[in-house]
Amino acid sequence: MKFTILTAFPDSFTSYFSSSIIKQAQNKNLVNIELINFRREKGHKIDDYAYGGKTGMVLKIEPIVECLKTNNLLNHSIILLSPSGKPLTQQMARDLAKQEHIVMLCGHYEGIDARIQKYVTHEVSIGDYLLTSGELAAMVILDCVTRLIPGVINQQSLETESFDEYLLDYPVYTRPPSFEGQDVPEIYLSGNHGEIEKFRKQEQERITKERRPDLWKKYLKYKETNTKTE
Repeated sequence: MKFTILTAFPDSFTSYFSSSIIKQAQNKNLVNIELINFRREKGHKIDDYAYGGKTGMVLKIEPIVECLKTNNLLNHSIILLSPSGKPLTQQMARDLAKQEHIVMLCGHYEGIDARIQKYVTHEVSIGDYLLTSGELAAMVILDCVTRLIPGVINQQSLETESFDEYLLDYPVYTRPPSFEGQDVPEIYLSGNHGEIEKFRKQEQERITKERRPDLWKKYLKYKETNTKTE
């Protein structure tokens, strides 16, 4: 799978993409990451004042569209990273992982000239908060999509995860069995895998209900629908 990222600050990706799972995915030739600097030359002006008197600078549309055209990217899925976009979800990540080539546009300052909408296929937000630029958002999307590509990580690790069936994940433990008065639940040490799985599901439900009532409502609806179809 190929990721192409259009950015004015390509160096901000170097450290992250050269470590951990992302590096391994590239070494296995499962992922190809291309960084394109739409600042065509050093000192080239890529921003200007906003029409209407709004404070802050706006990224100009010409250098970005020129990059898209010059690199033959207009026929691929183009994601604009923006707080106004559709919220990123695990299901969206799964859908994106089926693509062969994803292009991401990193905004900066007050954003990109709104006429860029003509050229994008998706507008995605990673949360209801603001960042200084879109580079971090691009890293988040690339990370959550890359781990879903077959062969990147152990397939068993993907079988039960947070947000499957709208549930958060269950608590996990490792050695030592006791630490500063906190013990690993006895059920985990019992060897009874059937009861362990039952306990884990109960914990998923408890945690989701307590911490994410929005997901809990979706889970109850999902559970009701699937019970009817069985």
